[in-house]
Amino acid sequence: MKTTIALLLIMVTTLTSAVEIYDKETGKYLGQLGGNKYAPDSTSNPYGRYGSQYSPDSINNPYGTYGSQYSNNSPNNPYATNPPVIIDNNQK
Repeated sequence: MKTTIALLLIMVTTLTSAVEIYDKETGKYLGQLGGNKYAPDSTSNPYGRYGSQYSPDSINNPYGTYGSQYSNNSPNNPYATNPPVIIDNNQK
């Protein structure tokens, strides 16, 4: 029973975490968008590479390239001309 529940949880996590964010110019991976705060690639994980407010690769870093409200590469800048792109791998 525990194995079945764990397998189901892995399947649901895999299916729901397919929305990814990339730097439009370089193609650099910037994590998975979503609410799973325990996933290592999640932008919602405050301790992960893509969710930490201190990581240079995080859209949550207010002083970083991808999180600053002044950066041309940040989704937090309403006037950015090169914001990251969102790829939904669930779409067919």
